[in-house]
Amino acid sequence: MSQAHERLNPSPDPLGRAFFARSPQRVARELLGKILVRDGTPRLSARIVEVEAYLGERDPAAHAAAGNTARTSVLFGPPGHAYVYFIYGNHYCLNVTCEHEGKAGSVLFRALEPLQGIEEMARARKIKLQTTRDLPKLTAGPGRLAQAFAITRSRDNGCDLTSPASGLWIGEDGFRAQRIQITPRIGITKATARPLRYVLAQNPFVSGPTNSRRRLKAQPQA
Repeated sequence: MSQAHERLNPSPDPLGRAFFARSPQRVARELLGKILVRDGTPRLSARIVEVEAYLGERDPAAHAAAGNTARTSVLFGPPGHAYVYFIYGNHYCLNVTCEHEGKAGSVLFRALEPLQGIEEMARARKIKLQTTRDLPKLTAGPGRLAQAFAITRSRDNGCDLTSPASGLWIGEDGFRAQRIQITPRIGITKATARPLRYVLAQNPFVSGPTNSRRRLKAQPQA
C-alpha cells in the first residue's frame, strides 16, 4: 500500500462549494489526496490519486467546447456537481464541475486508491482479488473507478458532490500530498500537449505513464 492509503480521519469532512468555484487547474491539483465517497451498505471510499483538468469552451478537448447543450448543461451550472458521460460504448467517466455558474470547467477523475468497501468494488468490477497487486484493477482508470463505485449517468449526472445527502460526494481527512507530478493529458486527440494531468507521484494506482516535465511539492490550500 502507498502513503495515500493511510486514513487520517475515519469520517471525512465534505468539501464546500467554494473549493470548486476556481480554475480547473487549481481544483485538479488540490483534489489529489481528497476522498471520493459512495454512501451505502457498505460505504465505498477511495483516495483521489490522478485527475485531469478541462478548461471549458476554450479547450478543444473539453465537452464544453461544443457549447451549452442538453448534454453539457451541467458543465455550465454551479460548481461542485457531477458530470457523467458514457464513452466508447462501454464505460462511464466521472467529472466534477468547476468555475462559477455560467462558466464551464471540469476535472476528470482518472484513478483512485481504495480505502473502504474493497470487496464490494471487486464485485462491481466482476474480478477476483488474489493479492494486493490486483487492487489497481479496481480503480486505476476512469472506467474502472466508475464501475467500482456504480457510477452511471442516469444515477449520478448532476448530483451535488459537496453534499453527503447526494450519496456520492467528496471529502477530506487531513491527508496532504507530498509530491505531485504534472503531465500532458492522456487518451485524447486534441490539445494533447497541454500539461493538465495531475498525479500523486509514485502512486501504484495511477492509470498511465507519469513521465513528467514538472514536479511540484504540495501547495497550501487557499
